[in-house]
Amino acid sequence: MKTAESFLAMHDRTDFDEPLVIPNVWDAGSARACAKAGFPALATSSAAIAASLGYEDGGGTPPDEMFAAIARIVRSVDVPVTADIENGYGLAPKEIVERLLEAGAVGCNLEDSAPQAGEVKDAQEHANWLAEVSVSAGDRIVLNARIDTFLYGDKSVESAVRRARLYIEAGADVIFPILAPAEILPDIVVCVSRPVNALWLPGGASPKDLGTLGAARVTFGAALYTRALDAALNMVER
Repeated sequence: MKTAESFLAMHDRTDFDEPLVIPNVWDAGSARACAKAGFPALATSSAAIAASLGYEDGGGTPPDEMFAAIARIVRSVDVPVTADIENGYGLAPKEIVERLLEAGAVGCNLEDSAPQAGEVKDAQEHANWLAEVSVSAGDRIVLNARIDTFLYGDKSVESAVRRARLYIEAGADVIFPILAPAEILPDIVVCVSRPVNALWLPGGASPKDLGTLGAARVTFGAALYTRALDAALNMVER
C-alpha cells in the first residue's frame, strides 16, 4: 500500500552501504521503466518535467501542469512516488498538501531558495513556512526539506546544519543538502537527527559510497532525463 508511513520506513537502514536509491522520473513511461527495473520508490524531477513540458526550471512550470504531470506518474505505477515541487509555486501550505494528496504523492521536496533571485531564503522564515506545511500534512506526506546553501549560500557545513536543525524542528522528515560535497556529507549526517538525502552526480561518488558516507537516500535530480535525451540524440545523429 502506498502510504507516507511505509515510504518513510524505507529510509531506515541496517546496511549502510545500501541506501534507499530513488530514480527521478518525468513521465509515465520513465516511471514504468524504473518501477519495472525494481526500484521500490520513485521521485519526480521538477527540472525534467519542466523541460518535457516546454518550461524553464526554477518555478517556470504552471502549478496545474506540474501537479497533473505528478498525477500521471503516480497512477502509472504501483510504487510510492515523492514529488519535487521546488519552492511550492507560491501556493499556500494547505493547498500544497491538498494538491499532493489529490495527485497521489506520498512525499515532496521543498527547497529553501528563490532560484530567480539566486539566493537562499531567510532560514527561520522558511522554517516557519515548513511548519505550516507539516501541520497541514500530518502523517500523510513525507517532507524532504532541501537545503540550498551549497547552491546559493556560503557552502559551509555550519550553515547547512543550522538550517537542517531548524527544518527538523519544523517537522521535516528528511534533510536534503543538495550539492553538498561527498567528503563533508558525514559532517552533516552526524549533526542531524533525520535521514539525509544525497544527490548523485555524474562522475561522483556512487550511491553505495554515498550510503557508506551516511546518506539514507540517494536521488538523481535531472541526470536520468539528460542522459536519456543524450542517448536519443546520439541515435538520431548517426
